[in-house]
Parts: sequence; structure tokens; C-alpha cells
Amino acid sequence: MWRFVGCRFGKVKNGRSKERGNLMNRTIYFDNGSTSWPKAPGVAGAMAELLENGAFNINRGNYSGAYEVESIVLETREQLARLFGWKDSRYMIFTPSVTYSLNYFIKGFLKPGDHVLVSGLEHNAVMRPLEQMNSRGVSYDIVPVDEEGNLEAARLDELIKQDTKAVIVTHASNVCGTVVPIQEIGKICRERGLFFAVDTAQSAGTIEVDMKECGIDFLAFTGHKGLLGPQGIGGFLISERLDKQMEAYIGGGTGSQSDSLLQPESLPDKYESGTMNLPGIIGLNAALDFLEKTGMDVIHEKKMGLTKYFLEKVKEIPEVRIVGRKDIEDRVAVVSLDFQTVDNAVAAFELEQEYGIMTRVGLHCAPVAHQSLHTFPQGTVRFAFGMGNTTEEIDCCVEGIEKIVKNT
Repeated sequence: MWRFVGCRFGKVKNGRSKERGNLMNRTIYFDNGSTSWPKAPGVAGAMAELLENGAFNINRGNYSGAYEVESIVLETREQLARLFGWKDSRYMIFTPSVTYSLNYFIKGFLKPGDHVLVSGLEHNAVMRPLEQMNSRGVSYDIVPVDEEGNLEAARLDELIKQDTKAVIVTHASNVCGTVVPIQEIGKICRERGLFFAVDTAQSAGTIEVDMKECGIDFLAFTGHKGLLGPQGIGGFLISERLDKQMEAYIGGGTGSQSDSLLQPESLPDKYESGTMNLPGIIGLNAALDFLEKTGMDVIHEKKMGLTKYFLEKVKEIPEVRIVGRKDIEDRVAVVSLDFQTVDNAVAAFELEQEYGIMTRVGLHCAPVAHQSLHTFPQGTVRFAFGMGNTTEEIDCCVEGIEKIVKNT
């Protein structure tokens, strides 16, 4: 069983928490780039209430309980459309994750003969579907970034071909945290008549993203990272012009136009076949309430303050290399370290075993990004901070890093 220890958790055995090194009963969670923890207040309670008191399906049941759930789903659509600067919530589509969303775009829109540009920071959520489509006649080129992950929009302009159809970029790197200049890229896309897709996995809920201002046609998001919601829920927002050209990648029952064998063309039904993850949407609704009340800028300021504190501390340790930017300009609260005197996997293992510090080590499902950052194949140890973390936890982490590198 698991019990909460303050805002941490520790595994309980025979009623007593397991001790980890000199940090009795404590663990420190620095893996918010994988998923946020703890979740926003109210998320678990809202999901439990639905499951315990009326987990009714929407668009199927013609009774009050189903209508009540449907009203919360609609409210959540409106919250997300508002968050990303889009007026019409019908164009807000729920999916299981940002990966599913990106597959909808890559496989529902691109056709044989199309060419695509991507950044040198992309996650496999983009690269693997593109590789699958490559065998079907879709080609792509990678816009290079420098060793800090910075992308010059002008480089993208140079790589546009006659058959280029779209540009797909991550808004912020899940490896080094560097932010990609999507407003500049969106301007180029508009001028060159290209469709623009953005993966906001690491930026949604952290950095303001306005679809209209940035010229975004397809915005993919996940609910469980910066939005502080549960796993298993994500989605995308789609522009009107893209919707006219994109096919429904998945077809099936929608609870609407059930007399027809054809997939509905009306939104959001066109892209939402099958039973929706209603507990996930309800949990995300509670998380978005918290974000709106707290203020995204307040949360971002807290996380970037922790990031700055961590960067200043680890700069003083010569045995580790900071991968990416060394400051907090144009970045999110994701920092990768490459240990120079000890294997990264060993360092991450010792941080967890001896100091209770949870990180993520390896290639982070982003081999292209690691190649760009010169950390392939060894990968990095990634630290990603959340609003629940503290400078005291960072002090403990830095102390652990110093001991690990000095003991090798």
C-alpha cells in the first residue's frame, strides 16, 4: 500500500515507511516532465464522485444523470478553447493523449507525395508516425537546432519545398526544456500557405499559447502534465480550414446520426468515436478550475524560480554538464544533466536509492532531440520541477549529486 507523507509518498511495509538513505520517510518527485504530481486539488475527488455516484455515458442516455455529465464535458471543452485562444469549443476534440492527437493529424491529413518539416527536438510521438507514413510516400526533413536546442525560424524557411504541406514542431523540448519560437514559425507558415501543427505536451498549462496569434492549425495537448490533470486524457484543437481537409482517422459510434453508416462531418463528433474517457475529462475539468483560480503565471513563476535555483547550483559542479540553455530564458522547468564521471543510469539509480529523488534517465522517447543535443546514445538524467517542489528539495538533490560524482 501507499501512504502520503506530506506532499510525497513512501511505500509502507508492516505499517512503517521504508527508509531511504539519510532521508527517512521522504521521497522527492522531480519527474514532472513525465507526469505532474501531485495532481491539482479536487482532481481525484471529482473522478471518484463520478465513478461512485453516476458514471453515465453522454450522447447515449436520455436521462438527467447523462445530461449533467454532458454539461461538465461541454464546460471542459470551453475551458480548453479559452485556454488556447480559440472561440468555438466545437473545434476542441478529446483524445486519450497528445500522442493519439498527433497521430490523428499525421495519418488523417497527410497524403502520399506530401512533404513535412519538423524540428530537431521532436518526440517519437511525431517521429514514429512520420516514419510509418514515410513508407506510404510522405517525406520529411528535420530543421536543425543548435547545441542548446535553439531553433532559428529562418532555417525553416530555407527548407520549404514545392511539395511541403505542413510544419510540425514541439513547443518546448521534453529533453532540455528549450522553447521553440512558434509565433515566428506560424508567421512563415501563413506566408507560405502551410498548415502548422504544434505539440504542447511540455508547455500547455505552463506557457500561454494562443492559436490565432501563432497561426496554429492543429494544437495537440495532454491533460496530465502542466494542466495537472489525470493520465489518459488529452486532445487537440483544429482550425476550420484544416478540418475541411482532414479525415477522421478513427470511425465508429458517436451517438449522433445513428441512421447512417457514414462518419458524421459535424464537430466534435467527426473525431470522437467510441466511449469517451469521462472520468479523465471530469478530473481535467477540476484541474482547469484550479489553474484558472491560481493563475498560470503564478505557477510558471514558481517553477521557473526553482529551475533558476537548480541551474545556479549545478553550474558549480564540474562533473556534470547542463544540456541545453544555462539560464531560464525561453525555456520550461525541464533540465537535463549529462554526468561526465559516472554513467547516467547509475547516477539516476543512486539518486533514487540513496536520496529518494525520482528523475527520468535515458533517451526520453526523443532520439532525434538527443542527437541534436549531442547526448545520443548515452541520454541524460532529466529533472522537471512542479509547483509542489521546494528549494530545500533541490538542496538535497544537489548534495546527492555532489556525493555521487565525488565517490566515483
